[in-house]
Amino acid sequence: MSQLTTFTKAQKAAAILVAMGKPSAAKLLKFFKQEELKALVDAARVLRTIPQAELEKIVAEFEAEFTEGAGLLDSSDKMDTLVSEHLSPEEMNALMGKPSMKAGDQSASVWEQLEAVTPDRLAAFVASEHPQTTALVLSKLSPPLAAKVVVLLDKAVRGEVVKRMVSLGQTSPAALRILENRLRAQVLAESAGKDTSAGHSRVASLLNELDKDALDEVMDDLAATGSRDVEAIRARLFSFEDIALLSQRSRVSLFDGVSTELVTLALRGAPGPLAEAVLSAIGARSRRMIEAELASGGENVPADEILKARKQIASTALRLAQEGVVELPNLQQAA
Repeated sequence: MSQLTTFTKAQKAAAILVAMGKPSAAKLLKFFKQEELKALVDAARVLRTIPQAELEKIVAEFEAEFTEGAGLLDSSDKMDTLVSEHLSPEEMNALMGKPSMKAGDQSASVWEQLEAVTPDRLAAFVASEHPQTTALVLSKLSPPLAAKVVVLLDKAVRGEVVKRMVSLGQTSPAALRILENRLRAQVLAESAGKDTSAGHSRVASLLNELDKDALDEVMDDLAATGSRDVEAIRARLFSFEDIALLSQRSRVSLFDGVSTELVTLALRGAPGPLAEAVLSAIGARSRRMIEAELASGGENVPADEILKARKQIASTALRLAQEGVVELPNLQQAA
């Protein structure tokens, strides 16, 4: 008996999305309602391997096309990755039925609420604190957030703070309550009262859709208005041309998961220094393939396809920067 008859509609849809791959499937995710996304994730969890023949029948039923060679699919893991990479933490929490942790949410502990506070806000608080207090605060944060705060600390105290974290012992409940109250009053209250980070991210997301020249022009216009948000917005901007400003380590991390086809398309017509910055971060074999493809021509490649490829790579850099994998340059100083 064919497995096809035992698949639910949600399972079939999950199988097709996984087979499509991240770039194509990501375009479709935004059209699903929250309950439909949850049904897809739940359906993927009960799927195991799907033989090629069965997958072809599913695809034929949906009258769609898929990339040859999809083969056997680990649907649960791939669906989790696919959804998590294209939904915000807040959307993921809502999708999976988890409570949303926001600054000022009194139902969560102080330390849970701090996870929603920006690293620079936390760094500003601990900057005037004793290294022992800073060490205690960092020890209570999640490792990804604590790491981002550490790199923002003054170099003169950074080593001392880390040293104290190593030898940190038990803290009395009374002292911990005092610290939590101060954090609640000085960090969480201010963050909840005036949190403009969402607005900065919203504007930056819009501007990141522009080409480099248009982006610079809009930012100049914004600066001319005297807006105090220019620096915060600029810190969230990144274009394909800014790859040359990344460290070699960050460039290698960025292109580690980018396909050679996408890199080739993005490098069409790119200036020599920018192309070299990209190619120097790629393995020798892949570099030779890309250079050979670029040398073979490509004058008929639509400009909008090249721009789309560059935006996709820039978006990947921004996502990896949020995850702490890639360190973006200070674009304002580099400008």
